[in-house]
Amino acid sequence: MANFDSKSHRGNYNNRNTHRQAGGNHYRSTNRRHETPQVQVEVGQRFPLTIKRMGINGEGIGYYKRMAVFVPGALTDEEVVAEVTSVATRYLRAKVHRIRKTSPHRVEPRDSYADQVGGFELEHLDYPAQLRFKRDVVAQALERYQPEGYRHYDLRPTLGMDDPYAYRNKAQFQVRRNAEGQVEAGLYAERSHDLVDLPTCSVQMPVTMHVMRAVVGMLQDLDMPIYDEEQGSGIVKTLVVRAAAHTDDVQLVFITNSPKLPHKHDLLTRIAAELPEVTSVMQNVNPGKTSLVWGDDTRHLAGAEAITEKIDGLAFKLSARAFLQLNPYQMEVLYAEAKKALNLQPGENVVDAYSGIGTIGLSLANVAEEVRGMEVIPEAVADSNENAAANGITNAHYELGTAEELLPKWVMAGFHPDAIVVDPPRTGLDATLIETILAVRPTKLVYVSCNPSTLAKDLVELAHDYHVDYIQSVDMMPQTARCEAVVKLSRRS
Repeated sequence: MANFDSKSHRGNYNNRNTHRQAGGNHYRSTNRRHETPQVQVEVGQRFPLTIKRMGINGEGIGYYKRMAVFVPGALTDEEVVAEVTSVATRYLRAKVHRIRKTSPHRVEPRDSYADQVGGFELEHLDYPAQLRFKRDVVAQALERYQPEGYRHYDLRPTLGMDDPYAYRNKAQFQVRRNAEGQVEAGLYAERSHDLVDLPTCSVQMPVTMHVMRAVVGMLQDLDMPIYDEEQGSGIVKTLVVRAAAHTDDVQLVFITNSPKLPHKHDLLTRIAAELPEVTSVMQNVNPGKTSLVWGDDTRHLAGAEAITEKIDGLAFKLSARAFLQLNPYQMEVLYAEAKKALNLQPGENVVDAYSGIGTIGLSLANVAEEVRGMEVIPEAVADSNENAAANGITNAHYELGTAEELLPKWVMAGFHPDAIVVDPPRTGLDATLIETILAVRPTKLVYVSCNPSTLAKDLVELAHDYHVDYIQSVDMMPQTARCEAVVKLSRRS
């Protein structure tokens, strides 16, 4: 992972890092069929549009005089009146002015603000259609990059949830004062820094929203200095509430503009009295205007310094900045699929690359001869080794560094992995790591992906030496366009 909370993103609710695909990237995938025309279009112009398909960010795609038009909120086969919101050289962006023909798969979103902030891109699409869309996103990415043999890959139906709501274990909301002086907590509107207050949120675990709204009320009552982005003044920037689904632990983190936290004693007293479910209170200092949510300085305020989550029978310590999948229920499905794809046998050595707090690697330790993992954040490595010790696991070891640095060193020292599992951030695998994997040539390779585009790109290199046995998509984030996938690869003879 690029940083310890590297799979979070300030501006939208999908909580995986790096950038959402721009409309132009969609256009490249269709560019051979639709050469760029010269079209005179103005912002505000309206025209009828038939939606031909959905793009990788969940928006509808149609064509106006052969120019691609990206329309958030529109669904395949709908006929809409589109209103242009921006004009680029090779594509247009538009919004739905009116729907003339409605898709049978359109449903009413539970969240009234679903069309304002990121992370609810598909809440107007029924859930079976969401699952089909996510498998199609993988197919679109493969078509774009065309790794060897991609037309014959086994793309399995997406594994979804029985109830695709109330699953998010972490709420990370910006805090600001509105024009009337009221404290608000929520997310930025798409492509802006205008805060949308979120008093409710259907995809959050209820306890996270209960704690969030209670703390917002306390900040208001105590007249706490709230961060002003334009002035660079004030203190409380962001509230983070994370709940452990399989224990009673809840952690609250105040991300602040300075180490000072006025009214700290009164605030902590009220939290203890009114929110007994909160077992850990921390402060993270992140001064100044920055695109990063988290700073490097994390301080203990009250309760425990970490919370504990249980996964597949193992206990995992979660410090404030530790990355954990946002959907604890589907996380077990995802990791079970990774274990199934790896099919580890007794006596085999496995490397857990991009290991985080050791969730995947430690779940393999009961079968493996030895598990080795690596991370680039010291706290993550410490958590991984502590988690191994706490669970009585003696054949797993985690080191600080990148896979491309450590893997050759381990091989030179006589450790040869039979299997490697990679779970990279949205940017995909480092090019040097791909070279290293191809040089080490483990018999088994499993790729856990959170970005079909970078997965497909990485498979271009990997598929020369590895056969793609299947791709199993898993819906970790219902109501969003995000898709995770487990890829089983086996070394070609």
